[in-house]
Amino acid sequence: MLTLKRICRSFGTVRALDDVSLSIAPGEIVCLVGRSGCGKSSLLRIVAGVDAPDSGRILLDGAEIAGPNGFVEPEDRNIGFMFQDYALFPHLTVEENVAFGLKRLPREAARARAAEVIGRIGIAALAGRYPHTLSGGEQQRVALARALAPKPVILLMDEPFSNLDRGLREQVREETIATLRTLGTTAIMVTHDPEEALSAGDRVVLMQKGRIVQVGTGYEIYDHPNSLYAAEFLCSLNRIAGTVREGRVETPVGAFPAPPGLPEGNAAVACIRPQAVVLAKLGEGLPGRIISCSFLGEIEQISIMVEGIPDLLRLRTTERIEAKPGAPVAVAVDPAGVLVFAAE
Repeated sequence: MLTLKRICRSFGTVRALDDVSLSIAPGEIVCLVGRSGCGKSSLLRIVAGVDAPDSGRILLDGAEIAGPNGFVEPEDRNIGFMFQDYALFPHLTVEENVAFGLKRLPREAARARAAEVIGRIGIAALAGRYPHTLSGGEQQRVALARALAPKPVILLMDEPFSNLDRGLREQVREETIATLRTLGTTAIMVTHDPEEALSAGDRVVLMQKGRIVQVGTGYEIYDHPNSLYAAEFLCSLNRIAGTVREGRVETPVGAFPAPPGLPEGNAAVACIRPQAVVLAKLGEGLPGRIISCSFLGEIEQISIMVEGIPDLLRLRTTERIEAKPGAPVAVAVDPAGVLVFAAE
């Protein structure tokens, strides 16, 4: 449905997009994710036609919409766009907002199409109301209906759930993704939240400094990150320095298999996921002392000082641990939760 070929874009001396190539299949939902300034929103603007690439080509359903052969204006691309702040027109009712992008249709056909989409999204009861009378979740649903009303070939969403509180955000996100899948809509969603990207996208596209650094399903990039950047972005980690010895990385908390290509004697870093740190019986694991305990609702996080490790070791668990700061403990590490990379 959409093909990006070697897209580059600079703003002065800043390289916002650097040789970005990506193909998206019909009906696929792709999440662009990365730290602020990585280029994900710039890429969305170029696909939408709000901005133009300095070089490269964009093909939509096989036809070039940006590149050396020409540039198709945003209004002629049939691409839907959902803004972070929803951008609803305050002086228009919900029905009028949804019908706004249907001006090329006869009035009755536009009203029928708006009513159809409003019914499918489940906001018929809101049709006559104005945006300022709606909750955040209701405004988001109206924005989705407005974006889908013209039957776009692809829908672009820029942080569409960031203005909602956590509980509502999860609910609305699930409803939105279910609607897109039911309609078979091709979509690109920009988010800074790794959990959102992992849960919502058929594929996750991780960006760094204007480049795509890894593409894959949520499971693929979480279980097998290809760099230290990817690993740390997707999950909080304990970083432990080590040295490669006979195919393993030796660290103060144990030795772990080294990935192929790390030379003997080189510095490496073992990244231990907090859920891979477990408490052992005193005398059976590495001795340590609890520094702090944080109750986070579903999980509990414990920071532990372990001899030989300069930084505190963080443990996360869904179990209730009866421990207080200052208490002696012993810890062990599950090797399945350890990722090893070359030292930076």
